[in-house]
Amino acid sequence: MKRTFWGVVAALSVFFACLLTFNLSPTPAKAETTYTIGTDVTFPPFEFANKQNKYVGIDMDLMRAIAKDQGFKVQIKPVGFNAAVQAVQSGQLDGVIAGMSITKEREATFDFSKPYFTSGVVMAVAKNSKVTKLSQLRGKKVAVKTGTSGADYANSIKNKYGFKVVTFDDSNNMYEDVTTGNSIACFEDSPVMRYGIKQGTQLKIVTKPAENGSYGFAVEKGHNQKLLKSFNKGLADLKANGQYKKITEKYLGKDASKDSDSTSDRSFIGLIKQNKSALWTGFKETLWLTVVSIIFATIFGVLVGLMGVFPNKFLNGLSTTLIYIFRGLPLLVLALFIYTGIPSLTGQKIPAFVAGIITLMFNEGAYIAAFVKGGINAVDSGQMEAVRSLGLPFGRAMRKVILPQGIRIMIPSFINQFIITLKDTSILSIIGILELTQTGKIIIARNLEGFKVWTIIAIIYLVIITLLTWLSNWVQKRSKL
Repeated sequence: MKRTFWGVVAALSVFFACLLTFNLSPTPAKAETTYTIGTDVTFPPFEFANKQNKYVGIDMDLMRAIAKDQGFKVQIKPVGFNAAVQAVQSGQLDGVIAGMSITKEREATFDFSKPYFTSGVVMAVAKNSKVTKLSQLRGKKVAVKTGTSGADYANSIKNKYGFKVVTFDDSNNMYEDVTTGNSIACFEDSPVMRYGIKQGTQLKIVTKPAENGSYGFAVEKGHNQKLLKSFNKGLADLKANGQYKKITEKYLGKDASKDSDSTSDRSFIGLIKQNKSALWTGFKETLWLTVVSIIFATIFGVLVGLMGVFPNKFLNGLSTTLIYIFRGLPLLVLALFIYTGIPSLTGQKIPAFVAGIITLMFNEGAYIAAFVKGGINAVDSGQMEAVRSLGLPFGRAMRKVILPQGIRIMIPSFINQFIITLKDTSILSIIGILELTQTGKIIIARNLEGFKVWTIIAIIYLVIITLLTWLSNWVQKRSKL
């Protein structure tokens, strides 16, 4: 029994040591002049993906032009606004540029560049709406996007005008809530709202810009001061040589629709043809995440599950505790804790893909551990007693008699867990992994065809899950033979 206990401990130690050594090794010194910059990419015309799936917009073009002017390189990470802000605070990213308004509250946590754009907040309503002023919002619901100036403005006046604020994570869902009549209006930055209307959003602006604010590039307070100075110097150079004006006019002037899908085929087939490359990339990432995660989750789950059936109180308690913790934590919370929480404590960066794998390994592994315990315990306990009475040691009795029967019981659950893991990968879009869900968000940011794009994404998931369900049924039938 002692050998079994220390064998399990050694296996777990080697497993986690290899995982940490492989994935958390320091960034090579060679990459010091390359800065990792977080952005939203669902905030056109400041950041979005064009038809070639390249990240463009005022912020993206400015960042690249400044990097070229100042002699450093940038790696853009499309993690979403909230995740980008948290990742900068935890040291995962070097800076964030995402139409981020400079406010006193944010200046307590971030160091901002000199302002590179000034905007105001406007109110938009459905095209057939009769609402034209703030006083008509009393008793109604108003949609905003989390973390934006529009959300701050709406919350600052909601008590005065008596409306309720409903929050969304992206612009398209906010717009849809208004066009479907669930909310009476939305608040958005003026250039963003005007761009959305040019793209075909069925809304109209009914107020003049209010709460004019400035956008800035941000780094963690007291960190990356060299990058911040380079940004300010590069911005001054671009304004002096006329490049800044060219960039802003490209997205806000008469030719602003060149990178959009406003004149493209908006049918389901047309959208699939235009975005087949991005969809295929997102599909491969989803499948790769699922396969790698289920392998690590199975190893973790089997080890923890076996600890739960060993005749050892410490191992039993440890198994129960691990299952309780990782099944009890919401997947989204666990993902953010691993991606942003741990780096803020250790100072060691964790790549988003690795954080995603670790998240799924712990979460899915806890469920696997539970049904491994259940499968083994489902075997009549009298069989173990009978085998042990014949003189077989616990380990051999488990391998030869109990596990073969338990595995047959577990097989359908293993296949079902694979399906669940596939679906759970969609949660990882919160940390910027470009799987199918994040790919859908990026496509929608460009063309604002939310219903059609999500329908396409849903069909892709259903096809994969249907194939896996057939596999599960086939394996289940074969295991009964």
